[in-house]
Amino acid sequence: MIDIVKNKHLIVISGATAIGKTALSIKLAQHFNTEIVSADSRQFYRELKIGAAQPSEQELATIKHHFIGNLSVTEDYNVGLYEKDSLALLHKLFRTNNTLIMVGGSGLYIDAICLGLDSFPEVDKKIKKEYIAGYNNKGIAFLQKELKKKDPDYFEMVDINNHQRLIRALSVIRKSGKTFSSFRNKKSIKRNFKISHFSLEMERNKLYKKINKRVDIMRQEGLIKEVEGLIPYRKKNALQTVGYKELFSFFDGDINLKEAIQKIKQNTRRFAKRQISWFKRNENIQHLKIENAFQEIIRNLT
Repeated sequence: MIDIVKNKHLIVISGATAIGKTALSIKLAQHFNTEIVSADSRQFYRELKIGAAQPSEQELATIKHHFIGNLSVTEDYNVGLYEKDSLALLHKLFRTNNTLIMVGGSGLYIDAICLGLDSFPEVDKKIKKEYIAGYNNKGIAFLQKELKKKDPDYFEMVDINNHQRLIRALSVIRKSGKTFSSFRNKKSIKRNFKISHFSLEMERNKLYKKINKRVDIMRQEGLIKEVEGLIPYRKKNALQTVGYKELFSFFDGDINLKEAIQKIKQNTRRFAKRQISWFKRNENIQHLKIENAFQEIIRNLT
């Protein structure tokens, strides 16, 4: 529990990828004359500028951002470390700011701050090794099929392209005999600052068109070259993500470039759907249409 004075307020902006979180958070930060704390786990890595849709240099110059490009893909990082680092940063920033903005699409990382981390049974190393062997022999589809069968609720919201998260969930399920989702959010930690959480919404077809267009823009901005430079680090956890895995397959010769780009669009749309499912399940979140979100947030907080 961090020790700060009362009347400190964290405004959390979440939602699907490409929906417009960055632009809204900057507008809010300008309104409140404050700073932005990122909760987008892919944007932590400095090498993922294009594929992770990091804020532009102009946007970063407009408002002070934290946890953008502060790590290398060679570093190991997780949600537990983020909770510790982020709370320490909030403690520091609240000394000079009454209001702070947190923004991102990584539900697990946002929940770590808003709700606290859940307590799970310790993973059995033998069971984990069995799933790792299954992944190495049969591919990620094996893990996805297993999780969908054993815990369909968690399957609907987890990043199913992140094999480490799938292995962890399956290991917990095997050892406990319970679903992974049954351990989640049993109780919330009470932070001693106020949290207002807003999740952005957009008509689904419109969002999918924005996603497709953004992937095309990423390609124009140099995504292929960015991914090619990361081939030596492709096994790192930070790169087990949409936009990188598909292009690694292209460089392996498994698919052509057109197929890789189409797969990035398809997998990003699927990822967005899972983000929406994640934030929908939290009854404490206020869901707002992106078109009038700024006005609604200001009206709600005044």
